[in-house]
Amino acid sequence: MSTAAGGAPAEPKQAATVLLLRDGEHGLEVYLLRRTKGMPFAGGMTAYPGGGVDPRDGDTEIGWAGPSPADWAAAFGCDERTARELVCAAVRETFEEAGVLLAGLPDGSVVPDVSGDDWEEQRQALLSRDLSLAELLAGRGLVLRSDLLRPFAHWITPPVEPRRYDTKFFAAALPVGQEARDVSGEADEASWLTPSSALAEMTAGSRPMLPPTSHTLGQLQPFPDVSSALEGSPPEPLEPISPRFEENADGRWAVLPDGTRIRLVMPLPS
Repeated sequence: MSTAAGGAPAEPKQAATVLLLRDGEHGLEVYLLRRTKGMPFAGGMTAYPGGGVDPRDGDTEIGWAGPSPADWAAAFGCDERTARELVCAAVRETFEEAGVLLAGLPDGSVVPDVSGDDWEEQRQALLSRDLSLAELLAGRGLVLRSDLLRPFAHWITPPVEPRRYDTKFFAAALPVGQEARDVSGEADEASWLTPSSALAEMTAGSRPMLPPTSHTLGQLQPFPDVSSALEGSPPEPLEPISPRFEENADGRWAVLPDGTRIRLVMPLPS
């Protein structure tokens, strides 16, 4: 068993990830990034935009519209500060990794375009942590739009792993007027795919992904469009899932608490 110093399992780091959705020609599509192979965690794997919580994600002076941190705390079973951090991390990471900002004016409108040079300069400042999300929004007179997010899933890395994350999954529609852009320095490919297409590529071995990604894609499959996906979120009781791993003649598997088995597909060698 891989554990932290002293023999105890590593403490999971709080993280947020976003299933960014749009209506495509063949139905519901989700934005997926393929992480570069040299990354220490999930290198070569397909995933959603997301990442760990930054301490300033808990800033209380941030402009906020929509369900309160208390509402999100109830949804995810955590305290209010952690809920605030998670929602802010979801919005920040989506802007950092996809160039999409879930924010708007206090009148209820959503910012329509965030692709200019001035926006890119601020996105880079977020990445370097020279700017906080609260500072970015305040400087532009914007508020975070938590009503654009829906709780979707909750996964915790098993204790056997040295890198552990307590990850809350959110669903959100691509705002009108904005375009997801391949701006993440942590990915070598960005694609809009239907859940079925992404899972078919995983099964064929060309798009490896970790169990939380493949499982949530499976949860998205029944929804024909963005509206139904958001209305149906979360698609089942929102309880934390922490799989166990087993290896046999059929390969390596992640086994979920309900007995569901997910084959682990490793990245192809370069």
